[in-house]
Amino acid sequence: MIDTHCHLTFRDFQEPAYPGGTGAVVARAAEKGVSGCITISTTTRDCLEALAIAESHPRVWCTSGIHPLHSHEGPHEWDNLLRVARHPRCVAWGELGLDNHYKTPTRDIQDRVLEDHLEFIATHARAGLVKPVVIHCREAFDDLLPVLTRCGLSPQRFIFHCFTGSAADIRKVLDFGAMVSFTGVATYRSAKELKDAVRLVPLDRIMIETDAPFLSPEPHRGTRPCEPFMAWNTALSVAETRGEAFSAFHAAINDNTERFFGIR
Repeated sequence: MIDTHCHLTFRDFQEPAYPGGTGAVVARAAEKGVSGCITISTTTRDCLEALAIAESHPRVWCTSGIHPLHSHEGPHEWDNLLRVARHPRCVAWGELGLDNHYKTPTRDIQDRVLEDHLEFIATHARAGLVKPVVIHCREAFDDLLPVLTRCGLSPQRFIFHCFTGSAADIRKVLDFGAMVSFTGVATYRSAKELKDAVRLVPLDRIMIETDAPFLSPEPHRGTRPCEPFMAWNTALSVAETRGEAFSAFHAAINDNTERFFGIR
């Protein structure tokens, strides 16, 4: 399987913090059955670092985008985003979206950068550069979904990563038409509302990620960094929560990953 969302550019995975660096991270994941991963961009500078990592490892891909919590870190170098997005190792835009959990950056900044980013994506899509979009949405479903509806991009091109909302929230996302991805939070015994949401997602619209170095799943909860190999733990737990045979669930998430990102 593939870890569809991690952050290999973060210091947790660089030497000396992680002996051997990203090469060792990827090798450890492969040894445990996670055969590849997508390292996610958060700024118009680290997108270049993400691409460099993807170019160095045949089973690593990257994205190109501005995380809402970095939306105030301008000026944003849009040419960098485009350069990365045009590269064959880049499989998606993002992550981008809205975050109401923190007071900064303020929403006016987040809103402006999100609108600019979506228009940038739509403009290049009209010119033939069509890629899926990784969405960050934290406590902002009612604010974000209308923006995505207005932007003119197909709802089927969006994936809401690290979903931690309620059953009511996931119904809104599913009605919109997007994919949904779950992290180690879905393995926590205390996450009862999230488990209710997990059960509602159609099998052809679900994916698994780590969001490493954050959110280590059980039985690794509390470990930092979370690593791509831990995607297995989340997959096993989510299949159990849904009451599905793991073989069928495993096949489905691999098929979904290939279909959505174009990789296997």
